[in-house]
Amino acid sequence: MKHLIPEFEKMKERYPAGFESSLVLPCLRRIQEDRGYVADEDIAALVEYLGVPRAQVEEVLSYYTMLRRKPIGRWHLQACRNIACSMRGVESLVSHLEKKHGIRPGETTADGRVTFSLVECLGSCGTAPVVMLNEAYHENMSFESIDRLLEGLK
Repeated sequence: MKHLIPEFEKMKERYPAGFESSLVLPCLRRIQEDRGYVADEDIAALVEYLGVPRAQVEEVLSYYTMLRRKPIGRWHLQACRNIACSMRGVESLVSHLEKKHGIRPGETTADGRVTFSLVECLGSCGTAPVVMLNEAYHENMSFESIDRLLEGLK
């Protein structure tokens, strides 16, 4: 994380003195961009750098589903499980993924390429069920469209 300190210092300039706790989320996001996830040593270093309680960093990590504590596959498939997606059949889609592709929520495929997660809301209720593959939204998903999506991964 030490190599990111110059970036963190630039971020810090945008905040008034005493607002270091406001940097927790942007710093964690940048750490994750760099490493792919937030490791325990990153948390310790960030606590020391910002002078905030470790509990505050842990709270942010546990609240935001976009932040990860362990490595994931090259492809991160996230399915929304909120009410709109649930009403439009996301549970069936999840069952289909489990049966056809052998992956359950919270798991990574045996080849390490795809990690599958359930998230509370992807904010695309009008096009449910929706999934995200890395940073791209895929809406109105069906068994066929999810199969095509996964078959197209390299």
